[in-house]
Amino acid sequence: MKDLEFEQKRTMSRAEVADQLDALAAALRRGGQAELDLGPGTLTLRIPDELSTEMEVELEDGEIDLEIELSWSTEQPDRSSDTSD
Repeated sequence: MKDLEFEQKRTMSRAEVADQLDALAAALRRGGQAELDLGPGTLTLRIPDELSTEMEVELEDGEIDLEIELSWSTEQPDRSSDTSD
C-alpha cells in the first residue's frame, strides 16, 4: 500500500512546462525542504543529496512519451556515525 500518491494530467503550454521544470530544478539544487506548486495545492518534500533517476522515452502511435522519474528514501540519514573530534 502506498503512503501517498498524486497524479496530475493536464495540457500546458511549452512555457508553463518549462516554468514547472525550472521550479523543480531550483528545488533540487537547494535540497532540504522543497515546496512544489501542484496547481490545487503545494507539496513539501525533503530532497536528499543523492537520488535515483530513471528516464524513459517511448514513441508509439505517432506520440512521444517522455517520463523522468526521481526516487529517494523517506528515511532520515543516520547521523550517529558522524564523529567530530
